[in-house]
Amino acid sequence: MPNATVRIRVRMTARPIDEPHRVSSQLELLFDLTFVVAVAAVTEQFAHTIAEGQASAGLLPFLQVFFAIWWAWMNFTWFASSYDTDDVTYRILTMVQMAGVLLLAAGVPAAADHGDYLIMTLGYLTMRLGLISLWLRAGIEDPDSRRTAFRYAFGIGALQVGWFLRLFLADSGASDGVLLAAFVILAILELSVPLWAERPRATHWHPHHIAERYGLFTIILLGEAVLAASNGVRRAVEETEISGELIAVAGCGLVILFALWWLYFLQPAGPRLEERRHRSYRWGYGHYGLFASLAALGAGLEVVVEQTSHDLHISPTAASYAVAIPAACFVGLLWGVHTIVSEPSRVQLGSATAGVAILLLLPLATPQLGSVADLALVAATCVALVGVASWHESVKQSDPTASSTSLG
Repeated sequence: MPNATVRIRVRMTARPIDEPHRVSSQLELLFDLTFVVAVAAVTEQFAHTIAEGQASAGLLPFLQVFFAIWWAWMNFTWFASSYDTDDVTYRILTMVQMAGVLLLAAGVPAAADHGDYLIMTLGYLTMRLGLISLWLRAGIEDPDSRRTAFRYAFGIGALQVGWFLRLFLADSGASDGVLLAAFVILAILELSVPLWAERPRATHWHPHHIAERYGLFTIILLGEAVLAASNGVRRAVEETEISGELIAVAGCGLVILFALWWLYFLQPAGPRLEERRHRSYRWGYGHYGLFASLAALGAGLEVVVEQTSHDLHISPTAASYAVAIPAACFVGLLWGVHTIVSEPSRVQLGSATAGVAILLLLPLATPQLGSVADLALVAATCVALVGVASWHESVKQSDPTASSTSLG
């Protein structure tokens, strides 16, 4: 637990990977709260895009903006797991990153409406400046990990030049295809920095701490989905009276989110990461899809709720898909992420495959069943997946030989 008294300066050295009772600090929790603003901004913008019937056009901007949010959060999370000193300098540089998050969030509307990424890019660069400073400090004060820390600082710093150049490309009138290609290249290079930087020496991240941090961010995204749906309910109530349809849609949305929460936390990741540290990159990177799916699900739920009060520019089937597709992506990707650090079984593969297929087929029945009934079936499918997964986990715990049904 962090000390109650703020320490002026603590030499930055790698923390032990087997530190007992390692939990998220109060500063990390505050850091996460700033991302609530950024995620809310991108979710609200994507919901508006879907409601206008422009989901396909808004998907790539949504994924690009969310990548910046997720990647900045992820980089600091893994750094803090290795080098959290919680002294004055560490706190100030963390605050700099928090300021960058808020600046990024402020630039989301301009980026989505006008393709103006200036404010967003400045926010992202501010976040990276704080992290670069932390890595430089780690390199200076921890000789054993100096090469790794300096590689991180150099790699992250060099890529910020690339993001600046992308701004100039946009100002010069470059086509959307060129800008997208530049983004993809820069994103791939960003993802490659940890792989390159840790070749001399791996950082001392704590498996249970990392698992908790990812779990907390999952809860934040689920909370954002609840907020998005409640915003839709509020606007619907302002325009019309509370109806049974509105209550049913809101209730189904809550059941879906609760079921997905249950699925995510059914298998603790900490012990599995401890046993398979070498698979941490794929596990951590795989969460981009999981987190983006939850953010998109919040946007979809907001759209479905709003549709109960007035006509939108999309059909009921399209609105149903705005919920079903993110839910299906979450179920499928969750199975994939769990597979990275654990032995998959035929039961898990079969239930995940069936769940994804059913979720993607259900919206086709919306014209016959109606939006409310279709959403209820989506919720029922998610609940059924929870039931199967819970039963399978109980069987494994009571019968160790059940692992013989693994696919490995």
